[in-house]
Amino acid sequence: MLTNVPHKPERKQLLPFAALSASYFAHIGFFNPYLPLWLKELGFGLIAISVLTSVQSATRLFAPYAWGTLSDRTGERVKLLRYGATVALLLSIGLWFPLGGVALFIVLLLMFTHTSAMMPMSEAALAHLVSQGGAFDARRYGRVRLWGSLGFLLTVVVAGWWFERFGMGHFPAWTLGTLAAVTASVWLLPDFKEAAHFEADHPDMWPVLRQPPVRWFFAAVFFHVLAHIFIYVFFSLYLDSLGYSKTVIGLLWAVSVVIEIGWFFTQGRWLPLLSLTGWLALAASLMALRMGLTAGLPLVWPLLLLAQALHAITFAAHHTVCIALLSHHFPGRLRGRGQALYTVIGYGLPGVMGGLGGGLLSSAFGLASVFWLSAACALVATGCALRLRALEHRASA
Repeated sequence: MLTNVPHKPERKQLLPFAALSASYFAHIGFFNPYLPLWLKELGFGLIAISVLTSVQSATRLFAPYAWGTLSDRTGERVKLLRYGATVALLLSIGLWFPLGGVALFIVLLLMFTHTSAMMPMSEAALAHLVSQGGAFDARRYGRVRLWGSLGFLLTVVVAGWWFERFGMGHFPAWTLGTLAAVTASVWLLPDFKEAAHFEADHPDMWPVLRQPPVRWFFAAVFFHVLAHIFIYVFFSLYLDSLGYSKTVIGLLWAVSVVIEIGWFFTQGRWLPLLSLTGWLALAASLMALRMGLTAGLPLVWPLLLLAQALHAITFAAHHTVCIALLSHHFPGRLRGRGQALYTVIGYGLPGVMGGLGGGLLSSAFGLASVFWLSAACALVATGCALRLRALEHRASA
C-alpha cells in the first residue's frame, strides 16, 4: 500500500504538478491567514467574518465532486483547470470595489467555486502518477507536495511583513497577483485529453463506502480536519487579539510550514515506522495536545512554537497518510471520486460547521473557546482512528 520505490515517473512529468502546487498554495498562504484580518479592517464583526471565511468550505460541499465528474465525463482535466483559474482571476477584480456583505459573499462564492476543485483534480492525477500496483510512493509524492509548502511559506511571511508595514488595503492586489500565478501555472500544463468515461463505465462507490474501515476513516478525517479548521479561520484573529503583530503572526504560521516542508522532504524515512492507521491516531492525539497548548498557554511563546511545530504530524503526516489510504480504498476509476469525497467530508462540511459554529462560540465566550473545542474534536478523531486501527489489526490477524 505504501512504498518508497514503486515505479519512477520522469522528473519532467512531475514538474508541472510542482509548479501548480507552489502557485496554488502561495495564493492560499496569504489569502486564508489574512482574509479574517482584512474583513476585520473593513468593519465586519466576528459572526460576519466567520460566515464570509466559511464560503470557501461551503463550495467544497459541491464543487469538487461536480468538477471531478465533469472531468471524468469529458476527459478535459487540463482545460477545466485552465477555465477555473482564469475565471477566478477575473472574479477577484471584484474585491477592489467597496462591496457590502452580500455582494462580497457572492464574489467569494463564485471565486471559490472555480478554485476549490483544483487541488482535488491535480492530487488525483499526481497520486495516480506516483502509484503502481496499489503501491503509493510517499517519497516522490512528498517531494512534489513540498513545493506547495514552500509557496505557502513565502507568501505567509512576506504578506505578514507587507501588511504590517503598508496596511491591509493591499489585500485585493495580493489576491490578483497570486491568482495570476496560479493561472499561469495551469496554462503551462501539457494540454492532454484523458479517456472520457461515461456512467456505464463507472464502478459503483457504495460497496466501498459500506465497508467499516472506510466509514471509520472518513469519521476520523472529519473530526481531525474540523479541529484544524479553527486554526485556519481564527488563529490570526486570536493572535491579533492577544497583541501579536502581523509580522509575528506571519512568522508563527511560517514555523508550522517550515516544519511541514521538512516532513514532506523526509517522510519516506519516517512513514514506514508506523502503520497508516497508527499515524492517523498519532496525528489526532498530537492535535489535541497542540490545541490545548494554543488555548491554554498562548502567551508562553516557547509552548506556542512547540504547538506550531506539531504541524509536521497533525497536518503533513496526516495529509500524506490520507492520500495513501484513499489510493488504497479508491483505486483506478474510483480515484477521482474518492478524492472529491475526501474534500467534501474532510474540508467542506468541517469548514462550514467550524467557521459558523466557531463564530457563534467566539462571540459568546471569546476566541480561546474555539481552540478548546478544537482539542475536543481532536480527541474524537483519535477515538475514530484507534477504532480503524483495531479493525485493521483484526483483518490481518
